[in-house]
Amino acid sequence: MQEVEIHEYARRLFNAHGAKAAAEAAQKARSCEESGKGEDAKTWRHVEAAIKQMLGPHQS
Repeated sequence: MQEVEIHEYARRLFNAHGAKAAAEAAQKARSCEESGKGEDAKTWRHVEAAIKQMLGPHQS
């Protein structure tokens, strides 16, 4: 997934889940890691980082 797609997906996830979106992305990343899906986990970590960036300091 390209960076633009990651940020677009992060924005949609944030709009759907609000401040809980970062936790949702982190949970999906952990699930992928546990299933051995390293590339998917990496993508979810990028989505999580993009959401945290949207939240700004002290809200992640």
